[in-house]
Amino acid sequence: MSGTNVWTRSREKLRRFPEIFAQCPEEASAYGKCVIGTTTGKQELKKDLCVKEFHALKTCFLNAAKKAAK
Repeated sequence: MSGTNVWTRSREKLRRFPEIFAQCPEEASAYGKCVIGTTTGKQELKKDLCVKEFHALKTCFLNAAKKAAK
């Protein structure tokens, strides 16, 4: 496997990221609000505090990526 091909595919995926991500505004907003709400002041984000919102965003993103690949 050529290293050049790996980087070319990776760059292509990263280039499409904003357009795919833009298809999930509600999920991204819910996740962001959860993260902000659980990290007030100097409190650090702890694992699984926003897991429900994260999984909703991940599912939306994967579905949008599948549609874009067609």
